[in-house]
Amino acid sequence: MADTLLATQLRKGMIIKFENDLFRIHDRQHVTPGNLRGFVRLKMRNLRTGALADHKARSEDVIERATLEEKEMQYLYADGEGYHFMDTDTYEQVHLTEDALGEGVGFLKPEMLIRVEFYGEEPVGVELPQTVDLKVVETVPGIKGATATNQLKPATLETGVVVNVPPFISEGDVIRVNTETGEYQARA
Repeated sequence: MADTLLATQLRKGMIIKFENDLFRIHDRQHVTPGNLRGFVRLKMRNLRTGALADHKARSEDVIERATLEEKEMQYLYADGEGYHFMDTDTYEQVHLTEDALGEGVGFLKPEMLIRVEFYGEEPVGVELPQTVDLKVVETVPGIKGATATNQLKPATLETGVVVNVPPFISEGDVIRVNTETGEYQARA
């Protein structure tokens, strides 16, 4: 239930099988020090225990990537136990913890259709769309005549996440945000 990749092909957010456990990669750095061999420094979270782990892999090391099944599910709500999703075909519900969702938690809106990743029968994460449209609920007032320059201001979105936006964005505007980088893309 897995395929293999070179350590240099790993990306943030991928789920790998390492030492008979599943890990989600949170950060990846390819380091090439002077005249020494290059290596990949990984920061990853164990999906079963939630523990963080660091690992240094040689560039030529082969790492097993977990093959996941995906089901389209509807995000319902969040409570003290986690985030709840429902299969739109069978009405079966699953819940994921904030640790399993990672930074994607700030881009979930109720009734949004999301692809939930399963390893066997166990839900392990979600695949967010490349961009989401969210409403700005709080930001400082815009400057009259402001144009899209490289000046940015913070804006709080309906899900509670804060992103930097151009000065012409005001409260009530709906903006498009990149879910991978958390950056403002455009007005929606």
